[in-house]
Amino acid sequence: MAEQTWPLPDEPATAALAAQWAKALDGGLVIYLHGELGAGKTSFARALLGAAGVGERIKSPTYSLVEGYLAGDRPAWHLDLYRIADPDELQWLGLDSLADPAALVLVEWPERGAGALPAADLELQLDYAGAGRRAAAASRSARGERLLQRLNGLQR
Repeated sequence: MAEQTWPLPDEPATAALAAQWAKALDGGLVIYLHGELGAGKTSFARALLGAAGVGERIKSPTYSLVEGYLAGDRPAWHLDLYRIADPDELQWLGLDSLADPAALVLVEWPERGAGALPAADLELQLDYAGAGRRAAAASRSARGERLLQRLNGLQR
């Protein structure tokens, strides 16, 4: 599967990358967001949701665990599983709606929900790089592969 990396010197660069991803979306997608605390997962998710057409305030799901939105005409979900100790804790959240193939699903700390989440189409790793950050995406499905190909076309 394909991989791609981007330098992110500051938060505006993170928002710009998220806007590119939103422009490249052509349907539903499940994105797992990895990285240390403060690496930019929530910033990227908020920027992507906003650029994808969410017109309301985009809240961090740190305490609610999941926030649902309408991004244009598609459902969108943002999960933050940092507070989950066991994937069984997710049963009461009603995650069946995440399986909608038209949905945009962004999951922070997906390893904490292993086995209870839909499979990732893309995994995005955000890491510290000097004073900034670095993003590395790896496709995990044909849908993820197509998004990375479209991103390549947008950057030329």
